[in-house]
Amino acid sequence: MIDSHIHADCRPYEDFELMMLAGIESAITLAHDPMRMSTSAVVLDHFYRILENDFKRAIKNGLTLKAALGLHPRSICPDYELVLEKLPEFLDREEVVALGEVGLENASELEKKVFKAQLLMAGELGMKVAVHTPRSNKREITIETLSIIKENIETSMVVVDHVDPSIIDLVEDFEGMLGITVQPEKMTPTEAVELLDRTIEEYGAERFMLDSDISSSPSDPLSVPKTVHQMKLAGWEKAKIKMLSNDNATNFYNLKKK
Repeated sequence: MIDSHIHADCRPYEDFELMMLAGIESAITLAHDPMRMSTSAVVLDHFYRILENDFKRAIKNGLTLKAALGLHPRSICPDYELVLEKLPEFLDREEVVALGEVGLENASELEKKVFKAQLLMAGELGMKVAVHTPRSNKREITIETLSIIKENIETSMVVVDHVDPSIIDLVEDFEGMLGITVQPEKMTPTEAVELLDRTIEEYGAERFMLDSDISSSPSDPLSVPKTVHQMKLAGWEKAKIKMLSNDNATNFYNLKKK
């Protein structure tokens, strides 16, 4: 199994052991806003921590980490241009598989400007992009987010994450990937399976990937295996379960297949 969206820097060492014991072999850890991102130096140190400290902690437990790096909409510091200038150097590292987590939080003009710049950068570099959708004003802001994506990058290069019942209809014709976040304050494993059961045939099983979004918010490092368990109880085909819990993320992020 792969957890396709986590924030490893916010989690204790023991979580990585739990994930491995439950059958998660790989995870994608994304840049976000773990602290007040007051300057570019803080943001860049956040990137370094992900690539150095967090990778070491995960590897000690046998968990393979890959990273997505970028300016989260809540991480736009006053001198953000310096981060954008340095970002291609980080994206060129072997362990970095995408640009992310980027997107809109409040849909301010600054957020839109930084989001567009990063999408254009990803397109030029041929990088996949992990896109955030917010908790507040989710539907309205997701409409704006999808419009910006379509105008600035090939949608097949993008995964729109934190998709839930409030926006699932908006992404029916979106040609990119869809991230289903299973988290205590977002969706339970049972709710995630119910959502997928209603939409997967129409949308295509190959478009979905599962994640826990474990962070400093209420989280469960076992969200993905618990969702897989609910799929098994509901009688889902093994091949379809494997697609959602492993193969789709592997293919999208060009991870080494096991």
